[in-house]
Amino acid sequence: MRTFVMFMHPMSKSPQVVVVEHGAPAQQAAFCEYVPQVFRTVDFRRWCEWGEWTDDYRAFSVVDGGRVVANASVMRMCLRVEGRDVVGYQLGAVGCVPERRGQGLARVAMEAAMEACGDAPVLLFANKKVLDFYPRFGFVPREQTLFGVTRDVVPGGEPAPVLDVAEASVRARLVELAEEGVPVTERFGARRHGQIATWYAAANFARPLRKLSEDAWVFAGVEDGTLHIEDIFAREGFDLRPHLSRLVEEPVKTVQFGFTPERWWPGAEVLGEDMEADLFVRNLPLPEGPNRFPVMART
Repeated sequence: MRTFVMFMHPMSKSPQVVVVEHGAPAQQAAFCEYVPQVFRTVDFRRWCEWGEWTDDYRAFSVVDGGRVVANASVMRMCLRVEGRDVVGYQLGAVGCVPERRGQGLARVAMEAAMEACGDAPVLLFANKKVLDFYPRFGFVPREQTLFGVTRDVVPGGEPAPVLDVAEASVRARLVELAEEGVPVTERFGARRHGQIATWYAAANFARPLRKLSEDAWVFAGVEDGTLHIEDIFAREGFDLRPHLSRLVEEPVKTVQFGFTPERWWPGAEVLGEDMEADLFVRNLPLPEGPNRFPVMART
């Protein structure tokens, strides 16, 4: 199996772009060393140890002297747009180590990544410090919306058990539900994004994974008096309301959703713009009106 391919910078024979793929542990280790140098709180090591890096994820890494100094990763995805499955890509981990910035290395990585994407739809969530970088590659910004509802919820019934995503059997079942279940939204979302969700858990960025039933799992937790429901992995749609009391250990007055909740709560309110989500898209027409790409499907 091919583990990596090298591209040469058109203006120089060095550095090189190495395409790090599934089944390339040495190259993956170099990539994992790069990530926290650029994104201080982000780490891929545990996700790799769990074996969650699949053929869908490729890192286009600029390598100099065996060290990754810049990168643009590509996740192949099944996007869901207005009820249709759309094959596309999402970029992530785009950047350059601090001491090599200003040399055009991130651009080299981006060019290699975009060549691999071709004319397919592409999206990314940008770092606020580089919002002017992506339009150079044909990306345009799109607003993201916060959704929620005012509702008094008190603990009741049997609490939904918390599942340990560190267990291989739990991850396998989560990926299975992502593969076979209903999309969390039909407006603008994703399908089969189980490995992205496991990355959030591996990096300690995820809220607890709770089991409502054998066929319905949710990432949800309470913060500052609000129940945040980040994502739902379920074989079929269901009435979410009776389960809210099983997801709280203290009374709450509001519920917020990490996705467009038209399937789960048609009357949810638009709370305003999501100021922390700087979405850019290329070759990807989006539906009119407010929407929120699921937070657990973002790379």
